[in-house]
Amino acid sequence: MDILDDPNQIRQRDTKNALGMAGEEPKQLLQRLEVQNSPEQTPHIETIVVTGMGGSALAGDMLRDWLDLPLPFQVVKDYVLPKYVGPSTLVIACSFSGNTEETLSALSDARSKGALIAIAAGKGKLLETAQTDGLPYVVMPYDGVTPRMFLATNLRAFLELLIAYKLVDASVLLELESAASNLIDIEKVWGVAVPFKENPAKQLAWHCAGKTAVFYAGPRFRSAAYKWKIAINESAKNTAWCDEYSEFNHNEFMGWASHPVEKPFAVFDLRSSFDDPRIAKRFEISNRLLSGLRPKETTITLEGETMLEQFLWSNILADYTSAYLGILNGVDPAPVPLIEKLKQELAKP
Repeated sequence: MDILDDPNQIRQRDTKNALGMAGEEPKQLLQRLEVQNSPEQTPHIETIVVTGMGGSALAGDMLRDWLDLPLPFQVVKDYVLPKYVGPSTLVIACSFSGNTEETLSALSDARSKGALIAIAAGKGKLLETAQTDGLPYVVMPYDGVTPRMFLATNLRAFLELLIAYKLVDASVLLELESAASNLIDIEKVWGVAVPFKENPAKQLAWHCAGKTAVFYAGPRFRSAAYKWKIAINESAKNTAWCDEYSEFNHNEFMGWASHPVEKPFAVFDLRSSFDDPRIAKRFEISNRLLSGLRPKETTITLEGETMLEQFLWSNILADYTSAYLGILNGVDPAPVPLIEKLKQELAKP
């Protein structure tokens, strides 16, 4: 655990300063992101589809869970879109690199279906298409290395587009900025300078070391659990999975019931004050029934007065924890070389 309190060793392993970027995340919510080629008239929209992969899809999941809009909202992580997509569907294609092949393919499919199209991109072919074809778009600034740590930027870009299409009121940005203000000093709680014995993020990382991390949440925070999974995967280069209640009780629950009892997992419950009382009861009963059959769960109680604050609080804690775990694992948290190698292989004829 001493390594997590040694700034020199942290600097040597965290070469891109992933931990520093985690502390800066609240500031992303305060950026003014302009919608270019904003629609002059408000079209008739019956359904919303966000198409993207990884962190880009995660921002869509979180937006859907938080806003709970009164019209169907689906996040698609695929090369093609559902058959219902048509002229009354708003398709938001999102990719920080702008070159994600699944997203570019889904964009082509959206065009063939006559859908309304908007773009959120950092650069690349997706941004070029928006500019060339005069599509509504938002440029998402990021460091070029860790788009997963710019979820707040992605979230704001999506909101700006929904506001432009009059699907949400502009006042929602006030809630976003208020949440940012409440989290702006989070580095003083989880940052490198905070010693292990006082730092929950370092302690959670230590608890995960050498294990597969498993995250559970209620349906309102399923995207928060997924954020933890992908953060552990990418920053710590560590296996992880996630599930949600009450679906967990209908299948995975039984998977814990058999031997061996000593399982190499670290189990985490993401608990929220916004959980339905029946979901809260399921957490409690499930943990009691599984006592002695799996490692004891660690409860992460999401902090914040609103769902949005709890989402963002959880998101930043996940980035801090996973970066610290990467350092414990002896890997650089920021780069994802195996993913880049896969992309290179896929690009070959």
